[in-house]
Amino acid sequence: MAANDEDSTLVKLESACSDLRTLLQTSIQMGKDLEEMERKFDDIDERLSTTAKRVAPLQSLAMAAKALETRINRAVSPALALLNSFKLSESLQNKLIELSKKLTVEKNPRKRLKKLLKYVECVDQLHVAINIISRDGEPVIQKLQEVVEFLSRTKATDHYRTQRLKETLVTLKVLYESEVEAMRFDGLLDEALLNLQDEFEIMLQQIKHQNIGEQQADDQEADQSQTVVSDLGTEMEVQVLKRIAEILAANDCLDICIDIFVKVRYRRAAKALMRLNPDYLRTYTAEEIDEVAWESLETAISLWIQHFELAVKTVFVSEKKLCNQVLGGLSEELVWLECFVKIADKIMAVFFRFGEGVARSNKEPQKLFKLLDMFDSLEKMKLEFADIFEGESGADICIRFRELEKLLVHASSKVFWEFGLQIEGTSDGFPPPQDGSVPKLVRYAVNYLKYLTSETYSVPMAKVFRTQQVWKAGILSKPESDENLLKDAIMNIMEALQRNIESKSSRYKDKILPHVFVMNTYWYIYMRSRNTELGMLLGEQYIKEKYKSVAEESAYMYQWQAWGPLVRLLDQKEDLQEEDINDSSRRNNGAFARGKMEAFFNCFDEISLRHREVYTIPDADLRAQLREATVKLVVPVYTEFLNTYSSLFPVKSYVSPESLQKLIGQVFNGTDRTGNTRVKSRDSKDRDRVPPRNSVSVDREVRILRRSRSNSIDV
Repeated sequence: MAANDEDSTLVKLESACSDLRTLLQTSIQMGKDLEEMERKFDDIDERLSTTAKRVAPLQSLAMAAKALETRINRAVSPALALLNSFKLSESLQNKLIELSKKLTVEKNPRKRLKKLLKYVECVDQLHVAINIISRDGEPVIQKLQEVVEFLSRTKATDHYRTQRLKETLVTLKVLYESEVEAMRFDGLLDEALLNLQDEFEIMLQQIKHQNIGEQQADDQEADQSQTVVSDLGTEMEVQVLKRIAEILAANDCLDICIDIFVKVRYRRAAKALMRLNPDYLRTYTAEEIDEVAWESLETAISLWIQHFELAVKTVFVSEKKLCNQVLGGLSEELVWLECFVKIADKIMAVFFRFGEGVARSNKEPQKLFKLLDMFDSLEKMKLEFADIFEGESGADICIRFRELEKLLVHASSKVFWEFGLQIEGTSDGFPPPQDGSVPKLVRYAVNYLKYLTSETYSVPMAKVFRTQQVWKAGILSKPESDENLLKDAIMNIMEALQRNIESKSSRYKDKILPHVFVMNTYWYIYMRSRNTELGMLLGEQYIKEKYKSVAEESAYMYQWQAWGPLVRLLDQKEDLQEEDINDSSRRNNGAFARGKMEAFFNCFDEISLRHREVYTIPDADLRAQLREATVKLVVPVYTEFLNTYSSLFPVKSYVSPESLQKLIGQVFNGTDRTGNTRVKSRDSKDRDRVPPRNSVSVDREVRILRRSRSNSIDV
């Protein structure tokens, strides 16, 4: 077993030794191969060095040729491009001539617009081509000249080729110097730009504001705030105008473009507004306005409000949009806003002058409502106006707008307070009405204040008061509410009116007329104020205490002093005691009763005559109440007298209580015992009707007030 193991080990050792011998032989052979390869590499390196020395001159020549080719190409390629630009320019000029002929003969507006757009694009392409020639000409010629000088100096090519290149350079240089300036300023491009200016002006003139006159008529029936602004020009027209403006601006004609646009569009806007026939705008100074009849001036102010709003919201909005569409894409961003303001400035100045003239004119009472109409109109469009005339370019117009608002605030306030002063100033003016009726001043003032406190005018009037208070007290102050401001102002006028009434009532010599006057006047104020905006503003309790109670007290005093003597004549108790003392016979009693009756009816006739000729109670409801109260005062006493003495009168020789009641009714109906009718004034309801907002006059009495400007407004 051990012998076998030893044999196996020996076999393995022999095998290992054999492998080692083989590896050693291989290593020796590799060493020999490496030595051989090193020798071959040395031979190759030596050969390459020799070859490189022989090829080096040829390589230098190739590199020089390549550099020369690149240098020549850098000069020749731009020169060829410049020549192509000259060819393109010539082609575009021929195309312009052809398009110009087609434009001249084309009559169809839409087709002409399409051809004009092609003409505009061709002008733009020619402008670009000429710009390229102008921009690249000098650098191209400079590079060619450098190449020619290089070839001449280095003699890199033959003399013949160098000479041809020199001739080409001279020709190109002469062409550039002689043609480019002419192409830019005296050639077909200049003529085309002049044509575009003409086309620009013609197109702007053809774009009109539509239906301005008709829209004014529609606005009288519909709310102006719903006015629909129409676009000016079709999409194609706007596109062509925009491209023309861009090309003119790119060719240093921006000023000309702006001048044309402003001139034409100003005329178009002014002409559109002239269709409204605003002849009133020719009268704008305060002195001229004071000479205008009120009916005409009131109509003019109403038209001014309509036209001003129409100009701002319709005409100028459309003009602004057109300015933006046509000029908004120019390099100068705000140029279109400046153009728009130039278009609107002169027209707005005319409107402002008239408004300022009205605000500065005489402060007559009837002007208050039209001043408030103007102020309210400006207030409603204030934000929209600021948006339309935005930015620094519109600042001057916005400032003048605010100045007009200030003038209207001052004028409205002054008219109101001067109205109160005029009421105060009539205390020593004209005498009170001789029939005890309601003075025209009271009727005018009450209806004036009712009109002022209506929904239409209470808001702008309160805003005027608040604005003035803020101006006086400062922005940081805490002004009263609009309602309180208006209420205080109205109460001041009403108190002045009360003082006026008290002053007039004290000037009567008749002892009954003051009570009739106060009764009529205060009852009128109460009845015309209750259940109205004026009454709600003052308060129901206030008008009852101030006017109704005073009227009732005066009615009681009137009744006692006018009809009391009748009652006292029939006070038989005192008279009977006297009869009992002087004469108790039946005959004397009959004479006494007949004397009483005769005295009663004589007094009744006197009272009836006074009512027929002197006293006036225009209010039908008040007359009815007084008739009923008088019947209750007189008829029962008369009935009692008849019941006591009827046996002393002949049969049917006396007036029955029912007939007496009818007679009293006739007194208050304006007739006497014979049925004669007195001449009565117009019914108070017809006389005191409040005029509508846009009526010819605030009140008929205002005409009389204007004639009596000396010391008083009461006539």
